[in-house]
Amino acid sequence: MKRMMKCVSCGEYSLKEEHCEEKTIPAHPPKYNPNDRYADYRRKEKGISDG
Repeated sequence: MKRMMKCVSCGEYSLKEEHCEEKTIPAHPPKYNPNDRYADYRRKEKGISDG
């Protein structure tokens, strides 16, 4: 089953791995897990602080 992807450059949705000659990212966030070990790393990469 293919998942919907989002183009980083134009914001359009696609099922392809590349759109506008750039890679696409998953359009949906990962499932919520209260014991998520990597949440801090994702917030740091996005520039979001804890509080």
